[in-house]
Amino acid sequence: MRDLGVGLRFLLRGQRWVVRHGKQFGFGLLPGLITLVLYAAALVALALWGEDLVAWATPFADDWPSPWPGLFRGFLTVVLFALGLLLSVLTFTAVTLLIGQPFYESLSEKVDEDVSPDGHAPESDLPLWRELWISARDSLRIVLRALMWAVLLFALGFIPVVGQTVVPVIGFFVTGFFLTEELTAIALQRRSLELRDRLALLRSRKTLVWGFGTPLGLAFLVPFVAVFLMPGAVAGATLMARELLGEEIAEEGAEEKDEEEVPR
Repeated sequence: MRDLGVGLRFLLRGQRWVVRHGKQFGFGLLPGLITLVLYAAALVALALWGEDLVAWATPFADDWPSPWPGLFRGFLTVVLFALGLLLSVLTFTAVTLLIGQPFYESLSEKVDEDVSPDGHAPESDLPLWRELWISARDSLRIVLRALMWAVLLFALGFIPVVGQTVVPVIGFFVTGFFLTEELTAIALQRRSLELRDRLALLRSRKTLVWGFGTPLGLAFLVPFVAVFLMPGAVAGATLMARELLGEEIAEEGAEEKDEEEVPR
């Protein structure tokens, strides 16, 4: 259980890092803003026309006695919107990272340089187009895995009591895991780790991953919060990637302390 707290501390430390580096924070906001506009439009459309979609998909309920068609379709409409919201949380990071790959790659490198004892960050030898292709391919694989989980949880949501209590909790932990995978992928890809190896690494410290990703997933449910947390989430995920690989992480402010101790 200790790892839950450690994961949360990495998330908070990442947010502190971008606050101390305002320029990186500003650049890191742009991809999230673009993605937010796209997702907001999709969710608004789902809210406006979700009921019509459910009615079209359930013609068999037309002959049911009143009020069962309305209650049944109203329930499905709520579940459909909840599923859309869950999918938006699961895929927001992947889409934002894909749009902002150059921004977040630069941010992650600077975090590595800042906390590395020798001041150097691991570098990828691949050209940018190759990195973008790998990122898009791996993101699609993760989204498909997340979609399978979403469909399963959607089906389990129909179970009385369990579907309204246990299933949502499981959903947030699943969301946290996949969010963390997407965010740590930036730093781990620069270290030449393939998707299979990254997943195995994260599964070996699941409580650490949940401590980082689950609170972030909950925060992402609040409008606009995801945009402002994304730069810090990338920074924190870079720090956590170093922890997962056993790489040393210099304490924050170490350089400033050293400078203060130098006699003038």
